[in-house]
Order: sequence, then structure tokens, then C-alpha cells
Amino acid sequence: MATITVVDYGMGNLRSVLKALERVAPRQRIEVSQRARDIDRADRVVLPGQGAMAACMRALNELELVDSLIEATRSKPFLGICLGPQALLEFSEENQGVEGLGVLPGRVQHFVGHFDHRQKSQFKIPHMGWNRVRQRPHPLWTGIEPDSWFYFVHSYFLAPSDPALVTGVTHYGFDFAASIGRDNIFAVQFHPEKSALPGLQLLANFSTWSP
Repeated sequence: MATITVVDYGMGNLRSVLKALERVAPRQRIEVSQRARDIDRADRVVLPGQGAMAACMRALNELELVDSLIEATRSKPFLGICLGPQALLEFSEENQGVEGLGVLPGRVQHFVGHFDHRQKSQFKIPHMGWNRVRQRPHPLWTGIEPDSWFYFVHSYFLAPSDPALVTGVTHYGFDFAASIGRDNIFAVQFHPEKSALPGLQLLANFSTWSP
């Protein structure tokens, strides 16, 4: 039986992710783990998360998960959710600067520096709620209607340095990357586990994806 390991580093709504994966992948073993060896032996890895980037990186280092996560991004289907994709980039503006895992080139930026005076009153931070995602061709969008709605909760956004990494775009005052990917990595700023049928379809696609 194939195993999907959801990484638990103390930040994120793991139960929702776990239940959603159990629903869409009933023939696979879904586990939540803080152990590097479970990531190493997993067939697929999910890195979820909510909260601060600095706390995320501190927890991953304290749990000695960094090397296993980086190896997983090189060798098996890997899904990042919300804080997960931010951790994959090189740097975040949060807390005057936090280094990420550096798996993908780019930065994590705060919305506030990209809104003009009018937008600051119109677009609240954090960006919270349902927004459309304009999809770019990728197997994980299979069976999902173009411009489907997904649920977001975040104050920082993904700014990959290579435009080819962008697999989906959302507009919130300006266009930003709602999802990024390369090779065996797919990562989304939104929460698929909270995004009704489109989100469940994306998770189902991930559970059978063979990049």
C-alpha cells in the first residue's frame, strides 16, 4: 500500500488535510508524522502549514526535517499547502527576513507594499476568503473547471523569480502566484482541503500523480 505522509511540525490544520486525503485516496495509507524517517520512506509527501515563516523554519530545523524534505522535493511527488510553498522559496520578507528551504527560486512578499492608498482600504490583509484561480496547464488541474474558486488565508504572497514556475494566478489588487510547481513539486497558496469539490479534486489528482 502506498503511503502519503503529511508533515507535522506543529503549524497547520492537519486534521482537515488528513481527512480530505483519506476521502480522496481511500486505498492509500495516510499518515501524519514529525519523523524524518517517515518522510524518507513515504511515496508522496505533503507539507502544509499556517502561521509565521520564522516559526516554520525554526520547527523544521529543531525536528531535523530539512534534509529529508529537500530530498523529497527531488525524488517523489511533493505537495505544499499555504505556508508550505512559502517555505520552498529562498527568502521571506517576514520578520525583517527569513531564509526558506531554497528549493525553488524566489521570495515571499507582504501584500502591504504592493497596494496603493486606495487599495489599502479596499483589500484587507490578511487576504481571507474565496478567489478564482486562473490555471496554467498542469496535470493537477485535471477535472477542475477553469477559474474555479479556492479558499485563501494569508498575508504574504509567492513571488517566484522564474515565471515558468507559476501554475496558477489569482487577482487580489494585483495578480500573484496562487500555485507554483516544477518537476515533481506542486505547491498552492490556497487551502485545497477547505476548497470544496475543486480542492478535493486537486488532492485526488495529487494522490495518483506520477511526474
